[in-house]
Amino acid sequence: MRQLPWLEPGDALPDPASAWGVADPVPGLLAAGGALDVDTLMQAYGNCVFPWFSEDQPILWWSPDPRMVLRTADFKLHRSLRKTLLRFIETPGCEVRIDHDFAAVIKACSSSPRVGQSGTWIVPDMVKAYTDLHRAGHAHSVETWIDGELAGGLYCVGLGRAVFGESMFTRRPDASKIALAALVSLCRHYGVQMIDCQQNTAHLASLGAREMARKRFVSHVAGARRQEGPRWRFDPVYWSELLSARSPFPT
Repeated sequence: MRQLPWLEPGDALPDPASAWGVADPVPGLLAAGGALDVDTLMQAYGNCVFPWFSEDQPILWWSPDPRMVLRTADFKLHRSLRKTLLRFIETPGCEVRIDHDFAAVIKACSSSPRVGQSGTWIVPDMVKAYTDLHRAGHAHSVETWIDGELAGGLYCVGLGRAVFGESMFTRRPDASKIALAALVSLCRHYGVQMIDCQQNTAHLASLGAREMARKRFVSHVAGARRQEGPRWRFDPVYWSELLSARSPFPT
């Protein structure tokens, strides 16, 4: 069995192609240890690697193959969600905000129950790490607000036009889907071709996400991260990217 690399703080992450494969105990696992400082996280995301671990584990770094991605052109705006969006847009007191309260979003994501999980991977060290990344301008929250209250949202990492989805939560029906639809609209407006979803779930697949070979994903990110990224604020005109009859994208 191949030995899993152990990293000291400041060590470079291994090549993602060296991650454990299907014949190894935990496919996709790349390394353990290291640190969660901004520089390390920037290096990790730039090389299609992300941290994911529980409170009783060391830092674990992952680069799964294949990778689950949502091409923004393939987002499935189901009829029920379209009706929800139209109602949301037309209702006073309903709005999408970006980076208004990142701390509240990541806290809500960390405390939201997950099907099949007894705890959370968004442990206190991860909350601090992504809050630091947000302050550095590389992590963002997309928030659904209803009558002055945070109803749902998600947070992600953005490097140029490479966008990596992390986690979402909801307190009202479809509030997290509204936030995801807003992120897709923003990405389409600024020419972002795909949103990383990391791992395959039935929920993501139902919204249009598909698996992509890691080698192809790494190549995409290498180019996208060098392009000018979105302006991280939401203008309601972006909804036309999803709802306009003239939109070139399928719904």
